Amino acid sequence: MNLSIKHVSEPLVQRLRARAARHHRSLQSELLAIIEAAAREERRLTPVDILAEVRQIRLQTPGEAVQILRADRDRVTLGERLDRTSI
Repeated sequence: MNLSIKHVSEPLVQRLRARAARHHRSLQSELLAIIEAAAREERRLTPVDILAEVRQIRLQTPGEAVQILRADRDRVTLGERLDRTSI
């Protein structure tokens, strides 16, 4: 099936092309990867699943969890800033 997106701004097209280049993909492949990631079904975690994940990363205190969340948030925020400035 073919999809078409109309009226895409030139700045957005340039950011998408830059993103595709960073991932060593064509623009078409990058767009498909973005759509696949967005459409992926989210897996609902049960309490047992969450406990297994906590044990796997060996969290001992709530403070450790906060540190991990903050580091991940900062990493994502930095990545988003880099995406915006790499035009």
